[in-house]
Amino acid sequence: MPIDFSPLEKDIASLNRALVRATGAQGDEELRDACIQRFEYTFELCWKMLKRQLEQELPNPAEVDGYSYRHLFRVGAERGLVQDVEAWFDYRERRNITSHTYDEAKAARVFEALPAFAGHAEELLGRLKESSGK
Repeated sequence: MPIDFSPLEKDIASLNRALVRATGAQGDEELRDACIQRFEYTFELCWKMLKRQLEQELPNPAEVDGYSYRHLFRVGAERGLVQDVEAWFDYRERRNITSHTYDEAKAARVFEALPAFAGHAEELLGRLKESSGK
């Protein structure tokens, strides 16, 4: 069954729009927080789409369910779907920061990674589409 990548495309576009607005309004906490929220759901969808693609490509799809996050991204890198696996590990760490507690320093730490994340998410999307023949 073909994977529908349109939700990920929309999420990445939404994140990019928010980042453009936040860049023009530095110091606006609400825009920063909106960017972080968009990062959270875009990040979640990225790894879920990677998982779905690997389930379609690998000989034993059920095996993918047992993969840890790190192993999933390592296998994605081995298959040419993920270019900078260490960056994805860092994004996960930053994603985990957002789910535990909120403070200004943590929000700033997460926000500073968002432009690079958006680029990596676009790259992942392109590789997923290419791998699936779309």
